[in-house]
Amino acid sequence: MSVGAVSQSVDFTQNGLTLVLGENLDMGGNGNRNGVGKTSIVNGISYALFGQAITNIKKDNLINTVNKKNMVVSIEFSRDGKNYRIERGRKPNFFKYYVDDKNVTDSSGADEAQGENKDTQKDIDQVLGVTYTMFKHIVALNTYTEPFLSMGSGKQREIIEELLGITLLSQKADSLKELIKVTKTQIEREEFQINTIKNSNQRILSTLSDLDTKIKYWDKNKSQEMDQLQEAILGLSHLDIDGEIEAHKQNAMRRELLTAKKSLEAQLSSERRHLQQVDGEQTNLLEQYASLQSHSCPMCGQDMHDSKHEQLITDLEKKIAKNDHSSGELSLQVEALASQMGEIEDGLGLLPALEVTYDSLEAALDHKNSLAGLEKELLRVNDTVNPYLDQKQTLNDTLQDVSYDNLNELTNLKEHQEFLLKLLTNKDSFIRKKIIDQNLAYLNHRMSEYLNTLGISHSVKFSNDLGVEINYMGQDMDFHNLSRGEQTRVILSLSWSFRDIFENMNTSINFMMIDEILDQGTDQSGVEKALEILKGMTRDRGKNIFLISHREELVPRVSNILTVFKEDGFSRFETGTYES
Repeated sequence: MSVGAVSQSVDFTQNGLTLVLGENLDMGGNGNRNGVGKTSIVNGISYALFGQAITNIKKDNLINTVNKKNMVVSIEFSRDGKNYRIERGRKPNFFKYYVDDKNVTDSSGADEAQGENKDTQKDIDQVLGVTYTMFKHIVALNTYTEPFLSMGSGKQREIIEELLGITLLSQKADSLKELIKVTKTQIEREEFQINTIKNSNQRILSTLSDLDTKIKYWDKNKSQEMDQLQEAILGLSHLDIDGEIEAHKQNAMRRELLTAKKSLEAQLSSERRHLQQVDGEQTNLLEQYASLQSHSCPMCGQDMHDSKHEQLITDLEKKIAKNDHSSGELSLQVEALASQMGEIEDGLGLLPALEVTYDSLEAALDHKNSLAGLEKELLRVNDTVNPYLDQKQTLNDTLQDVSYDNLNELTNLKEHQEFLLKLLTNKDSFIRKKIIDQNLAYLNHRMSEYLNTLGISHSVKFSNDLGVEINYMGQDMDFHNLSRGEQTRVILSLSWSFRDIFENMNTSINFMMIDEILDQGTDQSGVEKALEILKGMTRDRGKNIFLISHREELVPRVSNILTVFKEDGFSRFETGTYES
């Protein structure tokens, strides 16, 4: 605004009532008090605390028109033993917030916010305990703010609800709505998870059912196969296969002996015939030899000469000797064959013919091998394990327990939250009624006291539906039916009543500014009565009150004077007392 050539500071901690006057030296002084920058003080406080001015002015237009840059507003205050400092600037834009000289501004968003960081502002609002709207109605009373009674019923209700803490209920309700959304989301997520588990279990159970069928079918097939194998084994086991094989072996040996006997019999018969033949020839030779002994020819019986006779005898002797030798050998062979025949017959006596089932040893051996194979297959089949059992166990292990505990807790929580939400939002809620009943009576009482002290006969009363009525001599009136001075008295009474309610419900605020409201049609009597109330506030309640006015006659009535000088286009502030 008009402050900008040199940094200016104002101390708001001065006890008592401070009158803020203006002196426009650029207009020659002498009572020229307009346009000096008195309201800049209020705008500076409002901009520092809330980032926006009291007056309806663009933020960049708060910058001094000569400097056109480097606007800085800094405010310091304390609460609950902590010291706070807020600094805001434009061109360049910045926003800094200090608690006990420690910068707690959200640095991640400060530059982007360009002096408008919302999260930090929320922290400041919480520390102040006063919103921008309530600040205009109970701390920085000014002529730029639309009077409460000029507002529509909707805006009036919003302010009354905020004043009575009902807005806080709405804020809590909004927070509760968000919690309900979160709870509903958690319920949906839990229901989805439960349904997912149930669907998964259902699919697993369906698969398990199929596996049970396969298990039964497999077990049935195994049992049938084992029965068939046992039946086949039983069918083969009635025969003593080892005895059968031994019998076949004995019969084979007997057959071999019989074959050998037959062959030996033929040989023995042949050898005996041969021996008989040799013996016959030997007999003939001996007969011839006997005949030769008589010197007669063995063939014709005629006498033989000696030389021939001797030759024949010699030849016969050789033949007789040869036959004798052959007969001896043949006799030995016949004896040997007869001995072998005796052994074979002895062997046949020890190997009688046995009855057999199979025609051959090979068939008996096949029987034995088949039986052994069946027994081995029976053991293998018996040792086989149903492959579906492991699958069933694995699937059983994947089945998940379905627990509704968390869902029930969330459902109960949602029902509880929704019940609380009704208590916070329902107009007929006993909580809202209790708050309204307790505080409206006090508000109406304070309003009546301030109106009586200011000397106005009108009554202003708030009803339980938060509507407000103005009554004069039993007649309902509109705010704009009142004269300018009456309106000013009502505005002050209402603001002070609001402040009393706020401090009663929250915390005391030691600071108040009244910007030219007393200059709005208030007669001398009204000013005197207003000063009486303000002095009582400073004296009895420890308030530091700054009264911006054009009324120079108020100078002797105040403790301190803050003069705003306008010179060479810039404003400066000087503090003094009436004596100075």
